[in-house]
Amino acid sequence: MKLLDVKNLNVGFISDDEILPVVKNVSFSLEKGKLLGIVGESGCGKSVTLMSILRLLPKNAVVNAEHIDFSGENILDIAEDDFRKIRGNKIALIPQDPLTSLNPLYTIGDQIMEVIMLHQNVDQKQARAFAIEALRQVNIPEAERRIDEYPHQFSGGMCQRVIIAMALSCNPDLIIADEPTTALDVTVQAQIMKLFKEIQQKLGTSIILVTHDLALVSEVADDIIVMYAGEIVEQAGAYEFFANPKHPYSKGLLDSLPKENVERLNVIAGQPPSIREKISGCQFHPRCEHAFEKCSNSSPIEKNLQGGHGVSCWLYENTGI
Repeated sequence: MKLLDVKNLNVGFISDDEILPVVKNVSFSLEKGKLLGIVGESGCGKSVTLMSILRLLPKNAVVNAEHIDFSGENILDIAEDDFRKIRGNKIALIPQDPLTSLNPLYTIGDQIMEVIMLHQNVDQKQARAFAIEALRQVNIPEAERRIDEYPHQFSGGMCQRVIIAMALSCNPDLIIADEPTTALDVTVQAQIMKLFKEIQQKLGTSIILVTHDLALVSEVADDIIVMYAGEIVEQAGAYEFFANPKHPYSKGLLDSLPKENVERLNVIAGQPPSIREKISGCQFHPRCEHAFEKCSNSSPIEKNLQGGHGVSCWLYENTGI
């Protein structure tokens, strides 16, 4: 059953009397209880897509979509006062940097309890009990004691667990995690990924995980979306994607991952286009070693291959496999 369904999402930003497109015709869905990974280089539109769902874009943003359905209701039609009851409650956000997301002047307990009391009809004593339980769920030891400590008394990894506990405190249906491991070292990153998988499996929470790290997301995701220059170029089940990537950009990303006994990493030639750069046809064709004339003239249409594998590339125009 679909928890989230996004259809033809377009986002632009007004600058100097023009609208600069950042997200273009993005469509995807998320099943209840699934973990979706959205990957791509910095600036490809991943975070803007998520902030559109949360309605947290700046005032100069222009958002158009057929619909963004959450639990069967188009959130674009919901009044802002009503949507505040959903954001932080039914849809929770885990931001990039945990250290800047926590207020150093308040205990972590006060900050978690504030979220709980904002969205739940409970008193302070009940909110504290819920906060302690949320800390236990993210494996913070001695939760009853540490709830009264301040952010500076926690490591970066533990602060991220506090942010995840805050997200879990209202039992959301959907958690949106925007590059949640960026500020953490490699060992802690793996621990946080394991925690996301445990939350999904034990609580049945749906999760969207945005990252540029394919190696991390490969361990936890049920489905993968690859974005480039504001567009989805490939989407598939995680096993199918990593076993058989289709789009040249996806293959380039996977080929650039470190490999055992390989000293020199592969790279994708060139740079992603800026939002002011106007490229006709396929946005990736200037960097693609397989590009041919049609790629520079016409934008590819998504081709649905076997196993629910979707790819937007002219290489697959006449194939059904």
